[in-house]
Amino acid sequence: MYRIKSLFLDHSLLNWLEGHLEIGSKVVREHDALGRDVELFRRHLYGTDKVRPIVKGHEGAELVEGLEIHEEDYKLVKTRMSAFFATNLDSVLRTSGIDSLVIVGVQTPNCIRQTVFDAVALDYPSVTVIVDATAAKTPEVHAANIFDMKNIGVATPTLETWCSAAH
Repeated sequence: MYRIKSLFLDHSLLNWLEGHLEIGSKVVREHDALGRDVELFRRHLYGTDKVRPIVKGHEGAELVEGLEIHEEDYKLVKTRMSAFFATNLDSVLRTSGIDSLVIVGVQTPNCIRQTVFDAVALDYPSVTVIVDATAAKTPEVHAANIFDMKNIGVATPTLETWCSAAH
């Protein structure tokens, strides 16, 4: 297990994901050291004398062990919660013929939810959130956001259920 603040990732899940990604792609969040590309509500954390939590080359932007970016991977750097906002992810997925999305990661009410709602708005016909491969600061916050995503037609199986369905 790897601890990221108060959220946990299971190493076996990371290994499984590495072996089953349809295209080698990683979505990474990195920000400018001075916070010029950071959401307005986080800008107070950036600057020359500040913490700067997700700056390239600093601890907060490092990937957990087991989830490395390889030379053949497509690396998408995002600066906002949604992986689609101000990135070329939609174009990359569509030109690769991918229309079924499976979303995993952290923070369910932020990055997961924003990416999922954008995917639905962009008319991806199949959007799935693996309910036990996503997490929030509390189980209640996670459950409330999963409930909202189910209500817009997003599938929310467990990893075991999703894997056993011939994926």
